[in-house]
Amino acid sequence: MLKISTYFAVLFAILLSAGQILAQSDATASGDTTKYIQFSGFVIDSDSLMPVPYAGVYNKSKKSGRLADLYGYFSIVASPGDLIRFTSVSYKDSYLTIPDTITRDHYTMYFLMETDTFLLQPVYIYPWPSKEEFAQAFLDFDIPDDDLERARKNLERADMRDRVLGTPGDGDVNFKWAMAQHQQKLYYSGQAPPIQLLNPIAWSKFIQAWKNGDFKRKEED
Repeated sequence: MLKISTYFAVLFAILLSAGQILAQSDATASGDTTKYIQFSGFVIDSDSLMPVPYAGVYNKSKKSGRLADLYGYFSIVASPGDLIRFTSVSYKDSYLTIPDTITRDHYTMYFLMETDTFLLQPVYIYPWPSKEEFAQAFLDFDIPDDDLERARKNLERADMRDRVLGTPGDGDVNFKWAMAQHQQKLYYSGQAPPIQLLNPIAWSKFIQAWKNGDFKRKEED
């Protein structure tokens, strides 16, 4: 009886070992022997060489991916021969195939993306709901003055005269006026200043100006 039980125990151990060996052989034959690497790098603009933030890095072969960070850095798991897709708004979709000659367990690179230009159809927005209201608004439109008209209004004689009268003298004008007054006082120092009503030269200039019509032209101005 002991020999029979020993026989069955040895047979059971042999069968169990054989099953494990077959299982390992099947796992080796049909198991995952793919080489995995750590694919990382930076996504940058091809023109400015600045990082492309939050770019999409998608492994089409393994149906997995992730977003790059603010500085364009990414890191995903890939295998030699995998097709990687890079996407970002305002950039052209780009693709990269992981080289099958990689011998290390990591692969790092700088990936350049080209900007994309979108041509949109023009959209015209009008404030008038109908052609009739547009015609009425066009007829009632007040055309603003152009540069020439504004310059002409700014150079009106009356306006210019008011501006001159209301403009205080600057330091140079005030200094010259004060020096002229001081010079006038020094010229007549120690004597009474002359009265212009009794100055024949002043009367001659006044009469000549009257004949020339100087006062009339000033009134017209």
